[in-house]
Amino acid sequence: MAVLIHPLSTEKAISMIDRHNVITYIADFRATKTEIKKEFQTMFGVKVSNVRAVNMPDNRKKVYIKLAKGFKATDIAAKIKLV
Repeated sequence: MAVLIHPLSTEKAISMIDRHNVITYIADFRATKTEIKKEFQTMFGVKVSNVRAVNMPDNRKKVYIKLAKGFKATDIAAKIKLV
């Protein structure tokens, strides 16, 4: 099962990258926070400090992934071409 589907590139999601060191993704509805955290850490080689999830009505999750200190969300955003 592919846990992370695609990054979210709304105005709010882009502003959270700079302000709060958070990357926003759309994930599979059945994915747990632990699975999301593990997949993100292996994909990008960074450490995640916190994962918050919001269930959406279209059977997907909006996931807010906060990176640990020492890692920058702007670097990850540049890799996935969000900014």
